[in-house]
Amino acid sequence: MKKRLDGIQLMSVPAALLYGTFFIIPLIQGIRLSFTDWDGMGKASFVGFSNYIEFFSDSRALGDIKTTVLFALGSALFLNLVGLAYALLMKNKFKYQGLVRVVIYLPSIISPLIMGYIWYFLLQPGRGFIYRAAEVFNNPISWNWMSKYSSTIIMLVAVNVWQYAGMTMIIYLAGLQSIAKEMYESAHIDGATRSQIFKKITIPLLVPSIRINVVTNIIGSLSVFDIIMSLTEGGPGYSTESLSIYIMRMCYGNKTGYSTAVAMILFLLILIPVLFSFKFTKSRS
Repeated sequence: MKKRLDGIQLMSVPAALLYGTFFIIPLIQGIRLSFTDWDGMGKASFVGFSNYIEFFSDSRALGDIKTTVLFALGSALFLNLVGLAYALLMKNKFKYQGLVRVVIYLPSIISPLIMGYIWYFLLQPGRGFIYRAAEVFNNPISWNWMSKYSSTIIMLVAVNVWQYAGMTMIIYLAGLQSIAKEMYESAHIDGATRSQIFKKITIPLLVPSIRINVVTNIIGSLSVFDIIMSLTEGGPGYSTESLSIYIMRMCYGNKTGYSTAVAMILFLLILIPVLFSFKFTKSRS
């Protein structure tokens, strides 16, 4: 037993080295730099919590937190609902099932930056393909999705869900296929309804898949960059700017120490809901 444990510990050394090199060391360096006024080139001077105080005193930064959180809540919720709906439909065998699965999953392998530009060319107010097509059919569209903050966020969430729902579907589909058919058959024999089977059997046994999807969707949505950059560039003004875009702009604006502090705040913003979701799904399982 001791030899086996020694072998396992020895095999884990390369993974531990990689983890330390590419996560722990950069994290420590980031924490150190977040307390400096480094501009990315010259000498860094210690400024204490000044960067963090400046961030929470900046109305633009607080607006970016609001946009990031709203986008993450909408994306994580609808990605899981749409992904689960897709999985429940794809679980049953039908003609061209494999083709339909590929079509649903295909958008997720395309670069989100490219996908954002494609949707921008389709939805561009007054000049996009959809607007031009409506004019051809003598049915002009006067609605401008970028005219209001709420409609812009809804459109950003919709594009993100459309692209990544297939990835969420695959994980849920794997979870559904791992549930033994005998459990469903026993429930049918006992007279359980479809809603009871879904609530008492399907959902509890999908908890591992739910945990994976919730965590990955939270991480991806809170760190969103490409979709917003390609569709709105954070505009109008800075109204739809995410924290990732804010970090990039501050970094290239010779405020590397400040942008590192914002990155640490974003790290905590991601870590808290991830830990909460782990605890909640663990208690449910």
